[in-house]
Amino acid sequence: MIFAIEEINNSTELLPGIKLGYQIYDSCASVPVAVHVAFQLSSGLDPVFYTGDNCSQSGTVMAIVGESGSTPSISMSRIIGPFNIPQVSYFATCACLSDKQQHPSFFRTIPSDQFQADALAKLVKHFGWTWIGAIRSDSDYGNNGMASFLDAAQKEGICVEYSESFFRTHPRSRIQRVADIIRSSTAVVVVAFTSPEDLRILLEELSLKPSPPRQWIGSEAWVTDPDMLRFSFCAGAIGFGIEKSVIPGLRDFLLDLSPSKVAASPVLTEFWEEEFNCRLGQRSATEINACDGTEDIETIQSPYTDTSQLRITNMVYKAVYAIAHAIHNAMCQETHSVTQCDKFTSIKSKQVLTQLKKVKFSQNGYDVSFDANGDPVATYELVNWQQSESGSIELVTVGHYDASLPVGQEFHINRNLTWVEGGTQVPLSVCSDSCPPGTRKVLQKGKPICCYDCILCPEGEISNATDSPECFPCAKEFWPNAKRDTCLPKPVEFLSFNEGLGIILAAFSVGGACLTIITAAVFHRHRTSPIVRANNSELSFLLLFSLTLCFLCSLTFIGAPSEWSCMLRHTTFGITFVLCMSCVLGKTIVVLMAFKATLPGRNVMKWFGPPQQRMTVVSFTSIQVVICTLWLVLSPPFPMKNLTTYKERIILECALGSAIGFWAVLGYIGLLAVFCLVLAVLARKLPDNFNEAKLITFSMLIFCAVWVTFIPAYVSSPGKLTVAVEIFAILASSFGLILCIFAPKCFIILFKPEKNTKKHLMNKNLS
Repeated sequence: MIFAIEEINNSTELLPGIKLGYQIYDSCASVPVAVHVAFQLSSGLDPVFYTGDNCSQSGTVMAIVGESGSTPSISMSRIIGPFNIPQVSYFATCACLSDKQQHPSFFRTIPSDQFQADALAKLVKHFGWTWIGAIRSDSDYGNNGMASFLDAAQKEGICVEYSESFFRTHPRSRIQRVADIIRSSTAVVVVAFTSPEDLRILLEELSLKPSPPRQWIGSEAWVTDPDMLRFSFCAGAIGFGIEKSVIPGLRDFLLDLSPSKVAASPVLTEFWEEEFNCRLGQRSATEINACDGTEDIETIQSPYTDTSQLRITNMVYKAVYAIAHAIHNAMCQETHSVTQCDKFTSIKSKQVLTQLKKVKFSQNGYDVSFDANGDPVATYELVNWQQSESGSIELVTVGHYDASLPVGQEFHINRNLTWVEGGTQVPLSVCSDSCPPGTRKVLQKGKPICCYDCILCPEGEISNATDSPECFPCAKEFWPNAKRDTCLPKPVEFLSFNEGLGIILAAFSVGGACLTIITAAVFHRHRTSPIVRANNSELSFLLLFSLTLCFLCSLTFIGAPSEWSCMLRHTTFGITFVLCMSCVLGKTIVVLMAFKATLPGRNVMKWFGPPQQRMTVVSFTSIQVVICTLWLVLSPPFPMKNLTTYKERIILECALGSAIGFWAVLGYIGLLAVFCLVLAVLARKLPDNFNEAKLITFSMLIFCAVWVTFIPAYVSSPGKLTVAVEIFAILASSFGLILCIFAPKCFIILFKPEKNTKKHLMNKNLS
């Protein structure tokens, strides 16, 4: 402060011709002393320590620089505020001092703790720490600063395991309790919003019984204090500090200490005697350590001579210049580029207060201005305690923070950081590990939101982000992968020619058709033989043709359903089976009529000859054609994706369109089969060596058994098995017909030709 005032007094641009005087008081970091000083300054009492020429307005205080602490500053502001005396603090950071209703004349050159609290919360969030401990000084600085930080931390989703306050005057038991909480906590990161004096006592207590490694996050009050660097177990600490600056000429000014200057100042006298371990002035003869004048201030290393870390010092420098500019604007006028100041002009502190709100200037490259709350633009350096090669702890600037930049761009880290215990990896401080994709967070009962369990997403749902609070279902045609972090298209399933079941059914279908064709070839080769001619060979060949179609129609059920295949498979199946049943029914009626015709006076065969048999087949088949046509016209089958049978895959199948049409087709086939079975049963005991009614009876029993069991199997079979059941029923009934009706005849034709004679067939007495 003295250096800045002397610079101003020697300046020809700022307050030319006017010299500033000053008074210095030591508040001893005590609120009562600060209050007493405030009353003295406001009443213009004689100074305790004063230097400078006589002033025209001596005794009138234009402004106050100070106090360094927030609590004394609050007390002083409430006293001098009503007198409109501006107060410019260089180190009081409590956000409460920005309240202009409570503190109308308060200004500061150091940013408010509100900015620092926001910056600390963003810093903690930036490194992924969500579980922290918090300690604070039990003072306005610590309590208000921590309150602002906790509020900002909550908005960032950060949880606090503990928040403890203490003060240097508290009993040791209180300090020990806070130290024990830090030692036993699970949070690795500790945010300390304290003064250096308070934290020093706590760290000394922690050094007696070291705690597990802790990552310290510091407020500017202590993290840039050189005296705190002696606590080596805090190496890796990071925090925000006031920007390091350069004040030209200050070091030379500090080292320019003549014996007379030292002797004139009680403060310098105490400093001199402590550094050189000698005594100044007249001492008794027993005093052997008297200063002899050979002491050289440039030979010592002390915070007094170290100007490499000018942080708060620059805040004092700015404060003095801000007041000087306000006085300059109140007293001086610029005429034709010449500044003229009238040192006899009487000004009031209220005028200085008014001008102080408007000041805006740059000094040594540092901008100075105040907003409506009396606060400067908030800029900080991000500092890191790093261990040097010599083993000592050094304060290293690793980045910057500018609150005036857009959100997300405030941070700028320009070099690597060293963490707790010299580590290079960011330490982890979380209550619960992050939940990976595929899980969701479930809060633990009675604990903060940062403490949770990770639960696997339910079936059919996924989460594709870390720490997802909810899982969400996949779209209808998608299904989660095994990790449940991605929705994949559901596999489409249908009875394919490429799978084992499809190949087997297709083989039986083709094999049955080939067997039928071979049978037809055998019959055609022996078409003139009695056993072929015995039961209307024309119906036999038509039956073989319809059986061939029955076998082949099952192929339409295999493969991906399409609009045409869906309509074709059911109608082809319905018509070919009715054609088959019509032929069997015709053969059954032929058997009955043939034996009726042998009775005396009966000539019924003329009423059921080949033309009538053909008409019977055509008539019965036409009815099914009409049913199928109505079905296709009104509500035809169509391909559809079945998403309900299986959750994890899609069944591509043919929807019936009209269930009535489907069951009408099956019902008509069943009706013909039952009718045919009844007639065959009636004709089974008619005398003949080769009564075909017996073979038809067996075939119809098999046919009806297959289709009766088909209905429950069809209804209960899921997915593509429904199609397989339908194909199986078609093939089983078709094989039943060809084997029961034609196999015995082929056996006689090929292996028992002696029985293939008219005499043998007409011999009714042979068993």
